[in-house]
Amino acid sequence: MKVLLIKDVKSLGKAGEVKEVKPGYGQNFLIKKGFAKPATPEIIAEHEAETKRKEEEEKAEIARLKKIAEKLDKLEVVITKKVGNNGHLFGAITKEEVANALKEQHDIEIDKKAITDKTAIKTIGEHDLDLKLGHGIHAKLHVDVQGE
Repeated sequence: MKVLLIKDVKSLGKAGEVKEVKPGYGQNFLIKKGFAKPATPEIIAEHEAETKRKEEEEKAEIARLKKIAEKLDKLEVVITKKVGNNGHLFGAITKEEVANALKEQHDIEIDKKAITDKTAIKTIGEHDLDLKLGHGIHAKLHVDVQGE
């Protein structure tokens, strides 16, 4: 019996492979548990079309993220915050504040979790933040912190 693996099976193979298995193992374990489907021409064609569609979506997503990364590299976000007598900020600039300022000033929406800098911004001046957009694409965002 031939089956198309939907999920990785440890001793058999990886998802997307067509394998020859014994009928009892194929029917009673692999298909019943949702690890495989019978390898009919229709199911194989459907699986190939689905794989191709996912690849095209991923390419489009990567292209979109690269455009966003190029924009972010050229942009500057200005954040104003209260400053004490000694010239230091009250509190720190959070990732959420940076994401909101980017949305308000340049209409680019990113998740605050995409900002990967571990250190908080606690001083006035210019800072460069590293953004991890996904699919291995990184961008630099220039943040100018001004006191009021």
